[in-house]
Amino acid sequence: MTSVTSYLIKNASLLGGEPTDLLLADGVVREVARSIHFESSGPVETIDATGLVALPGLVDLHTHLREPGREDAETVESGTRAAAMGGFTAVHAMANTEPVADTAGVVEQVWRLGREAGYCDVYPVGAVTVGLRGEQLAELGAMADSAAGVRVFSDDGRCVSDAVLMRRALEYVKAFDGVVAQHAQEPRLTEGAQMNEGELSGRLGLAGWPAVAEEAIIARDVLLAEHVGSRLHVCHVSTAGSVDIVRWAKAKGVDVTAEVCPHHLLLTDELAATYDPIYKVNPPLRSAADVEALRAGLADGTIDIVATDHAPHPLEDKDCEWAAAAFGMLGLETALSIVQETMVDPGLLDWAGVAERMSYAPARIGRVTDHGRPLEVGAPAHVVLYDPAVRRTVEPAESASLSRNTPYAGMELPGRVVATFLRGRATVLDGKLA
Repeated sequence: MTSVTSYLIKNASLLGGEPTDLLLADGVVREVARSIHFESSGPVETIDATGLVALPGLVDLHTHLREPGREDAETVESGTRAAAMGGFTAVHAMANTEPVADTAGVVEQVWRLGREAGYCDVYPVGAVTVGLRGEQLAELGAMADSAAGVRVFSDDGRCVSDAVLMRRALEYVKAFDGVVAQHAQEPRLTEGAQMNEGELSGRLGLAGWPAVAEEAIIARDVLLAEHVGSRLHVCHVSTAGSVDIVRWAKAKGVDVTAEVCPHHLLLTDELAATYDPIYKVNPPLRSAADVEALRAGLADGTIDIVATDHAPHPLEDKDCEWAAAAFGMLGLETALSIVQETMVDPGLLDWAGVAERMSYAPARIGRVTDHGRPLEVGAPAHVVLYDPAVRRTVEPAESASLSRNTPYAGMELPGRVVATFLRGRATVLDGKLA
């Protein structure tokens, strides 16, 4: 980490607007003005940000850091390095670790590992059920009262398919303003499923994963959330029908939010024709029509946020036949580039819209008060400087993650994170870990 105490950022395009100077000092945004002249007794670094977009630090509501238990795939340190390289200053670490994060002790361990690593803040997600087994509620209150202050609970990777258990979880989290983040997958409809159900799955001989398996759970859960007056968050929405259900629920006044992953905004199920397990993910890549509906839903606010579902795996879990391969893709380091490619460059979102969907809204949903704030005087100095003009080829070997299972290898994507600041300290500078 650098020893510089203050940074004077010159001529940054604040949220894509007019050139602006930002002074980061003492962990906060000290000044925002057209032109700043600053003298300090301590070390100060001036950064020429001409042509760069300044955004608030990104917040990911859906990250798999694998530690404890699968340090061969990722550790909290390596995962947060990747997060910083992608412009994230806060991530929510999912509960499907070994042991499962279903007690105060485990979530506090993950939280402390994040603080020790120092690349971005880590907010553990608590399991909804003991061991993710879907049989009894985990220690939700104890995790909420722990030092980690858990507010998001999810059995991600598995659906809370029991309606009575889901209702109880929704009722329980109301006591501390928590939210249940549901992995919407009806298990009986997806037994042995390998890819999106359709003409292509039949032709490839891979068991189909029907859209209705996702949509049926979302429909049930928004009705449950309305019934008990609780907050529901829908993980990794992937179908046009799911977008329609969330839109309908919001129109009814249900307190529901939803996320979409970068890979579902860009990639389609046609890639499964290669039989390359790098494209195997849960929920699966869907049709081009679904991709179009997801982009439209993100643009109009039906889908609230972009979340990466960063899912690292060691080589042996992906370098095998499709049916035996693990589900999941890397996502932290490429997320902002993919949002630029699919949403900004086509004119569906401006940079202020990106800040809303990748910083402000995920922080609100996760009840994180130290992140997701506009870059104004007095705000914590969580800042990303991003160059939207460059194009780069994704090289897996350059990833800060321990794993290499990116579906974008060799693909040319727009943009590059030039710098990331966490409380005014550079974690990434000149495109490299500081």
